Amino acid sequence: MFNFLKNVSREMKKVSWPKGKELTSYTVVVISTVIFMAVFFGVVDLGISEVLNLFFE
Repeated sequence: MFNFLKNVSREMKKVSWPKGKELTSYTVVVISTVIFMAVFFGVVDLGISEVLNLFFE
């Protein structure tokens, strides 16, 4: 177990962490993508609901 944690620590030191500006731009991209997908699937869901209401009401 300790050997595993030591190896994890060694590998984490090799990781290239993003700088502040990169992190901000990545965060903006992720949040805007999530918002876009939520709106897209909301519109698709609304459209499907309306089409089904036309047939079953």
